[in-house]
Amino acid sequence: LAERLCGMKKWKRLVGIARGGLIPAAIIARELSIKLVDTVCVSSYTLRTQGEISILKEIHSDDGGTDWLLIDDLVDTGKTAKFVRNLLPKAYFATVYAKPEGRPYVDSFIMEVPQDTWILFPWDAKYTYSKPLIEDA
Repeated sequence: LAERLCGMKKWKRLVGIARGGLIPAAIIARELSIKLVDTVCVSSYTLRTQGEISILKEIHSDDGGTDWLLIDDLVDTGKTAKFVRNLLPKAYFATVYAKPEGRPYVDSFIMEVPQDTWILFPWDAKYTYSKPLIEDA
């Protein structure tokens, strides 16, 4: 995703959509040397069920987010993306994954997955030790 965004323009600000977009946003900020990083915090999931959107931390721009980069891990139904897009209508919205229902709400993504796919991100996974098939003696 960072490679795709690299030559597009000089981004004024990067906004990570909390919480899922925070890790991709940090990686992209580093790779593109974006020093001004902010967050917008919304809640729409309870465990694995998507519900109504509630805003926990807003973000504002005098010009609608011109040359701002919005980052999230995934666009699913598009509810969150549409909500954030209304806050920053001129920002460029990029995600790592996109599902068909949400795809129209983002400008760029790396991989499309079926609507019924549940993506388990490394930062959401419970870490456990897995024994190798063959252990050294």
